[in-house]
Amino acid sequence: MKFYRRLSGFVILSLAFPLFSPALHADEGMYPFDNIPRAEIKSRYGFNVSDAWLKKIQMAAVRFGNGGSGSFVSPEGLLLTNYHVALDILQKLSTKDKNYVRDGFQAATRADALKAEGIELNVLVSIEDVTTHVEDALKDKTGDVNAVRQAVLNQLKEERSKATGMRADTVAFYGGAQYQIYLYKRYTDVRLEFAPEYAVALFGGDTDNFKYPRHGLDMAFFRVYENNAPIKSENYLSFSTAGAKENDLLFVAGHPVQSSRLSIAPHLKYMRDGTYPLFIDRLKRIQAVLQKYSALGPEQARSVTNDLFAVENGLKAFAGQLKALQRDSLIENRLKEEQSLRRALAADPARAKEYDEAYDAIATAYKNLASYEGLYYSLDSGAGFDTSLFIPARIIARMAIEDTKPNEARFPAYTESRRPGLLQALYSPPGEIDKALEKAKLANSLALVRDQLGSDSALAKKILNGKTPEARAAELIDGTRLGDVEFRKELVAGGLAAVEKSTDPLVALAYAIEPETRAIRKRYETEVSAVQNAAYAKLARLSRVGRGSLAYPDANYTLRLTYGVMRGYADVPPYTDFGGLFASAQQHQNQEPYQLPANWLGKKTSLNLRTPLNFVTTHDAAIGSSGSPVLNRNAEVVGLLFDLNEQSLSNKFSYDETQARSICLDARAIIESLDKVYASKDIVAELLKK
Repeated sequence: MKFYRRLSGFVILSLAFPLFSPALHADEGMYPFDNIPRAEIKSRYGFNVSDAWLKKIQMAAVRFGNGGSGSFVSPEGLLLTNYHVALDILQKLSTKDKNYVRDGFQAATRADALKAEGIELNVLVSIEDVTTHVEDALKDKTGDVNAVRQAVLNQLKEERSKATGMRADTVAFYGGAQYQIYLYKRYTDVRLEFAPEYAVALFGGDTDNFKYPRHGLDMAFFRVYENNAPIKSENYLSFSTAGAKENDLLFVAGHPVQSSRLSIAPHLKYMRDGTYPLFIDRLKRIQAVLQKYSALGPEQARSVTNDLFAVENGLKAFAGQLKALQRDSLIENRLKEEQSLRRALAADPARAKEYDEAYDAIATAYKNLASYEGLYYSLDSGAGFDTSLFIPARIIARMAIEDTKPNEARFPAYTESRRPGLLQALYSPPGEIDKALEKAKLANSLALVRDQLGSDSALAKKILNGKTPEARAAELIDGTRLGDVEFRKELVAGGLAAVEKSTDPLVALAYAIEPETRAIRKRYETEVSAVQNAAYAKLARLSRVGRGSLAYPDANYTLRLTYGVMRGYADVPPYTDFGGLFASAQQHQNQEPYQLPANWLGKKTSLNLRTPLNFVTTHDAAIGSSGSPVLNRNAEVVGLLFDLNEQSLSNKFSYDETQARSICLDARAIIESLDKVYASKDIVAELLKK
């Protein structure tokens, strides 16, 4: 769950649709806000989901542009999310003299809050279906249909953005059987007001990650501003002082990034045998580099904290998901579902043939991908250039090229409506840059690219410039000026001419490899994306035994509502408390990763040790749900979702509530710790004000 951001481009792409219609498990489903199973919730739990109730939650829920979820919890723009969602920001704000990751942060007044540069928050305002418009535009089109489709989607997005002044995202569901436009209100002035210490926020560290029982205070508070004043958030979620109890009906509103619930069996087999082993191997290589660097000293350990956290978290997540794919039952069950659908279609030979052709097209696409997937991720996502300084180099070079095209023909991220967010991130101060760390990471990734290409290939020679990966990494990091925001602005203002003549080694490299990068991107889009989009969309239309409102689409970083109950599993009770936190620290002799900060040890007698700290629920969640509010029937905050247990890692492919659980921070623990440990009286009063 805490793998909330892109890890060197390691995002496993998949599209899925409801091929088959088995009975849903009790609390299964991540539902878009325009497709809530109201009748099912009413039948199971006796609760009526009203339009007003749903709209309030929708307008209070927030998506973080760098990954993760949050929610407004006061009428003055106070925003609650996880500490680990804020970890990127804390790392960026930290210096050698001020380690906010380790020590946390607490603003004495609102004026003392720290501005989180480069962060964009999105609040979903409306949803519009544009499926018919897209389908009409594609009728009788030949040639590069994928390019035509993208041009249509770009045009729709730009029109809606220009007309409303909001962010417009075109979203595909079921592989392209449905297209919608999500309109978002953007917020870019975001300020950190509170974050606890790393040791208590992520108590138990990597050892306890994806485990339960847990004792973590994984929370952070921001405030959102417009025109240099806190926003007036009319829709916000009040805190519950009563909390929740076992078997209470609860809701979660968040932005899960990805699931592959109903991908066809050959697709799952490819993930099992190709994609997951590839990503795990890469992450292990990065982990070794980071651990070696961390061992050099305290300052090196500080610099590497965020990267190492993300890598180790990603490794655990991928390993758990791979284990699920390796179980015979998962793919066997998927095959049985597909065979059942084939039998249902057998009476109509034309439809059966259409199904077989679409199914085979997906299988063939992934079979062919095996020969170039690793290089595709290395080049197009930038995973082969693992340094934070390559990101602005790629953006600047690509922006200069894309700006020469008509707006509708550009890559979606480089259209005019995306320009404000792109420039905001590009022009935000990068924080302290540890050049030694950047060199170590970059050298590791360059060595991998060399091995993928072969040292004698023309592209490898272009990338390495006749040097070893270590020497080339040193040359690139020492020679670049991209740590200077003003230099970035100069290049952007100069456009393609400035990029073409730039002597900055990273800018020159990013521009030089664009032809090869675009070629492999085009190959992937043509042979995989376009094929699976068309095939999955066709399969979705062929499936006439859908589940109506229960046929939720796979997660794709859009706002979803899930419902479930607080419930333990096996012999594990649903709650932990502050008493358990101190007992765990004592059991481990207060040593890392179970070492409590000194101020916590000193405030032990002030705390009510019976206050619930963490709890588990049956909610269906995925990566990206981190920071989602857990709500009662009154839309009051009773908790904050921050992780999954290890049994939930298979939820990417199929939901099973037997032992799979979402792990949450109790609202009462938030209030108790803010009040008794941190003396944050103003935040407490704001949270409890009705």
